Amino acid sequence: MQARDPRSPAALQAADLSPLLQNCVLRSDEHAPSHSELSTELTDHALKWGRGMVSTSMYKGEFDRLQMYLMRYGAEVDVESSTFDDFSLVHMSLRSGAEIDIDDCRLHVPEGRAVFVSPRHSLRLHCLAGSERLLLKVPNALLREVSPAAEAEGLPKRSGFLVPRLLGPQWTLLMRSLLGVLSIPRDVGLNPVWVTHFERSVALFLAAHHPAETSIGIEGALFVPHGDRVDRLALADGERRMELVLDYMRLRLGAPVSLCDLARAGCVSERTLNVLCQRFHGMSPMALLRNMRLEALRSKLLLQPDVSITAAALEFGFGHVGRLAAYYKARFHELPSETQATHH
Repeated sequence: MQARDPRSPAALQAADLSPLLQNCVLRSDEHAPSHSELSTELTDHALKWGRGMVSTSMYKGEFDRLQMYLMRYGAEVDVESSTFDDFSLVHMSLRSGAEIDIDDCRLHVPEGRAVFVSPRHSLRLHCLAGSERLLLKVPNALLREVSPAAEAEGLPKRSGFLVPRLLGPQWTLLMRSLLGVLSIPRDVGLNPVWVTHFERSVALFLAAHHPAETSIGIEGALFVPHGDRVDRLALADGERRMELVLDYMRLRLGAPVSLCDLARAGCVSERTLNVLCQRFHGMSPMALLRNMRLEALRSKLLLQPDVSITAAALEFGFGHVGRLAAYYKARFHELPSETQATHH
């Protein structure tokens, strides 16, 4: 795992992972054993190896109802699976990003971000060589217990979503606490009532911040079609409004999007949206969308160094390659072609 700034609350350190590293359940440099063990622990899947040396390792930590895994593949890898057996996963990219196609949605997961995954039809995960991921396996039954609003069949309303960036440090603290529980010797004996309460708190964090849950409260209780009143309510609930807008952006990285569209997605006026974007991101809504598209493009170039830059640019809504190069250079201090050459 790469070194992290110890002052950053949003970064897990190597020392945090040490309790998990005490229980290695798989270490292999061969294709077949790696595939078999991973299918046994998680779910049956198809695994396609890409560039790099196969060097798979998996570490496991068990609690009462939650299970935690640290995954390292070594080589570049594509993982495809269908639905899970009554559980959901939270992937946290510790080193290198990932690209996830879940049902009809594509999510670009930057390094350091966590993503909730519960496919209803299909899942494809693409990881770069040398990637490292922390996985938390959460029973859907537990999610149902802490969320009375869950659907009758118990499936999450959204099959995949990124944990909001502003809540990333809180998720990391929860993971750090779980890892701390693993470090306590079994014979010490933690009170099972407290362990149950803590696991429910982790599940409640996911259920409470699920986009479908938060949007119900916003749309049902806060939207009043009178400009100034909407503005005041939106500013008082800015973080959740922004997450609605960011979700809308992520789902439409390659589609035409106007300022009006973004404001409608957040149930706010265009004026309020500008204020919220300046407050939380220090830029205009359209600049924020452009940066998100640039990050997705960079992720694509890193994951697929042989892809056509023009084709990738069009995929993420950049119709003018010359203008794209200027934006890309200003943000990443290199041209798209330099990104490809460096990581080819």
